[in-house]
Amino acid sequence: MQTALIVEDHPEQAELVARILRLKDYNPIVAGDGETGLQLARERTPSVVLLDLMLPDINGFDVCRRLRTDPDTRMLPVVMLTALNDVQHRVHGFRVGANAYVTKPYGVDDLFEAIESALAWRVSLEKRDLQGEIHVELNSEINFLKDVNDFFMHVCQTTPLGSDQVIQLRQAVMEMAQNAIEWGNEHESERLVNITYRVYHDRLEIVVKDQGSGFDRSSLPHAAVAGDPFSHLDVREKLGLRAGGFGLLICQGMVDEMRYNDVGNEVTLIKRFGNAPAEHEDDAHDPSPVPELGP
Repeated sequence: MQTALIVEDHPEQAELVARILRLKDYNPIVAGDGETGLQLARERTPSVVLLDLMLPDINGFDVCRRLRTDPDTRMLPVVMLTALNDVQHRVHGFRVGANAYVTKPYGVDDLFEAIESALAWRVSLEKRDLQGEIHVELNSEINFLKDVNDFFMHVCQTTPLGSDQVIQLRQAVMEMAQNAIEWGNEHESERLVNITYRVYHDRLEIVVKDQGSGFDRSSLPHAAVAGDPFSHLDVREKLGLRAGGFGLLICQGMVDEMRYNDVGNEVTLIKRFGNAPAEHEDDAHDPSPVPELGP
């Protein structure tokens, strides 16, 4: 029998969810606050966590963040149950690593659909030999980069990366995220930047994808290239663009591997643990020189 952890401070609401779960042969366990929920998650390793956001001690966003940054709980599927239905709270929920978000009042089918989606995420991880995956989204506004930075540092704490490696990778991630906001999504705040963290036994992969149309990597007159890193500055000044263009050149030195999709709106940054050898994935790696993501 699968176990479902319900983190909910209202006993009547918790019992209602528990009765619904028993219809599908789940064994429900209840935590009345966030700290108890975190403790039970570590001790009982439930099949799924149903998490309310309004808790008496710490809010559900912080509970989810801590679940995702603890090696013992980071692969637990998490479904947020809340009356907070605005876009900002939904985005925040996914940003801290929730797998599904259900707003009150909800139907039985809505709840089980969310649970199945969260469980499918866990199965997907296991099939790909991942030790953890976290998917977050942020609006195309520079101030949200702080959340990316905070979350990134929590993720890195669960890996064997040294402090110097973390600093290098952080610089690469922040540069790519800012380019995705500034160039890919053109500062249109309703457009999202998707960032996926994948932890394998030998490496950390971070995928940054914007909702822009991409770009032709072979013809960017205002991006620095390895052979001529300075001429782009004049072009940028004429176009009224911010000083830059060194982003990708810097990033290439900060990570072990960078991969782009064909369109040019998604980049994968790879940092290996220790001296792990590079994998041969010729079909996924673009061997050609790559200019900066976004102009």
